[in-house]
Amino acid sequence: MPSYTPPVRDTRFVLDHVVGLDRYSNRPGFTAASADVVTAVLEEGGKFVAEVLFPINHSGDQQGCTRHADGSVTTPDGFKDAYDRFVESGWATLSAPEQFGGQGMPHVVATAFEEYMISSNMAFAMYPGLTHGAIAALLAKGSQEQKEKYVPRMVSGEWGGTMNLTEPQCGTDLGLIKTRAEPGGDGSYAITGTKIFISSGEHDLTSNIIHLVLAKTPGAPDSSKGISLFVVPKYLVGDDGSLGARNAVTCGSIEHKMGIHANSTCVMNYDGATGWLVGEENKGLAAMFIMMNAARLGVGLQGLGVAEVAYQNAVIYAGDRRQGRALTGPAQPGEKADTLFVHPDVRRMLMEGKALTEGLRALCLWGALQVDLSHHAEDEAERQLADDLISLLTPVIKGYGTDKGYDIATNAQQVYGGHGYIAEWGMEQYVRDARIAMIYEGTNGVQAMDLVGRKLAQNGGRAIQALFKLVGDEIAVASSADATRDFALRLDRALKDLQAATMWFMANGMQNPNHVGAGAHSYMHLMGIVATGLMWLRMLTAAQAQLAAGEGDAKFLEAKTITARFFAERILPDAGALRRKIEGGSDSLMALEPEMFAAA
Repeated sequence: MPSYTPPVRDTRFVLDHVVGLDRYSNRPGFTAASADVVTAVLEEGGKFVAEVLFPINHSGDQQGCTRHADGSVTTPDGFKDAYDRFVESGWATLSAPEQFGGQGMPHVVATAFEEYMISSNMAFAMYPGLTHGAIAALLAKGSQEQKEKYVPRMVSGEWGGTMNLTEPQCGTDLGLIKTRAEPGGDGSYAITGTKIFISSGEHDLTSNIIHLVLAKTPGAPDSSKGISLFVVPKYLVGDDGSLGARNAVTCGSIEHKMGIHANSTCVMNYDGATGWLVGEENKGLAAMFIMMNAARLGVGLQGLGVAEVAYQNAVIYAGDRRQGRALTGPAQPGEKADTLFVHPDVRRMLMEGKALTEGLRALCLWGALQVDLSHHAEDEAERQLADDLISLLTPVIKGYGTDKGYDIATNAQQVYGGHGYIAEWGMEQYVRDARIAMIYEGTNGVQAMDLVGRKLAQNGGRAIQALFKLVGDEIAVASSADATRDFALRLDRALKDLQAATMWFMANGMQNPNHVGAGAHSYMHLMGIVATGLMWLRMLTAAQAQLAAGEGDAKFLEAKTITARFFAERILPDAGALRRKIEGGSDSLMALEPEMFAAA
């Protein structure tokens, strides 16, 4: 059976030396995050997930959720008790606003804890994760009455939340939705339609579930411009907050899926359910995107979280398993065989896992800081910069993060050889669980097209120019120091590849939009390499400074230095290949007629 140790030391290193959390301690939104408090959150949060959530991960996957004849759903054994302990311990309230009962911690601190939750039990983490997204949408677009009625109990964890977008005939193209909202004459609407793939759609963890549902009102444009957002509670809520009658929304079935079996992914039937408009009529997609963007960052974190636990177990297995001898001669002559660590190809998989998980952790936490700064920075220019950067990088964190998270999980499984294919070792669950993160909240192809089709040109390219400047400025500083010069020069080459690819799109995309579509995925990965490379430059700089000063754990810092070198030598060079793929254009990609794809 697998094990899991929350990477508290590495998280602390990133918060101190990449995020620089202490620099913001006197700002609104950060005052609760003193060094002692943050350390306590990481240590106690890590202890909670390791002792309470991780032990029910494998059994929850094996058992799955159960739908009953009345449409109710029960989660696997132990989940309800674990959720009650989660709520009682206050973990649900970590970063929520104090005015609604939250602890007011920065989003970046909550993100660190969320990574630990995902690693320990991804399916469980999705229940509160969806609730936090619904809270964000209600806080941004809900009326004051809606905020007061729903948000406090969602913050506390007493009630859950969902997002309802997808229907049998439409996923990405939400303009095709058929769910209807008929005005009731009293400010309410009757919601009728079917939604599919609804994570946490029905369960027994909370006493109420607050659904946010996309639907169209009578006469609305028959496109995405005609979509409105509605709040539809499972149980109607009285003016005093008490629960009333059961609403006309039920779980029709639980989806039979590849992974995350312990999360209830439901077909939801709305049969004239009572709902209320959130925000303006026909402006629902913009409101839902608040929730979707938060969810996309969360899904990027899922890529990291599953990769981390899979990587940890592969390291343990490689140290225990003895097979063959080192190419340079027996490493341990007194044993019948050497451990897997002597084999370069096993080392390749493990080093890629280490370099990418640590790099993605830094990128996810730094991205979470940008979310905080977009709300709490001292001046408008700083808020704008943070918002630009996180808007640009959200599809990268989601797309590149989950592509690499899945790669790491499958490589970790590969380290086990045949045992990785056997369920009792736990690795095949991580591969199955990681796979969905590349698909939901907008497939990674959609993320890539969002990046190149919308984000690059937004505001005259302001965000991408800001990223270029940020990376270029830090490269210039690091190039002047012996300890970081080589890494900086290699990152500079990758940055130039990213800049050249961007210019290629500008020169060729207008004459043939397929050129942009054909290169979108490669471009997303190219930007992911550069962004993660910036994080590694910061980590290398900090590690070298501490080693020179005789501070910190020397072994930990030496490992950082060696891993940064590996990233520079083995991952940064991929940027050049990705650029050449982009510049290859779309001609051969689009040349075959559809019937020519079939075998002769």
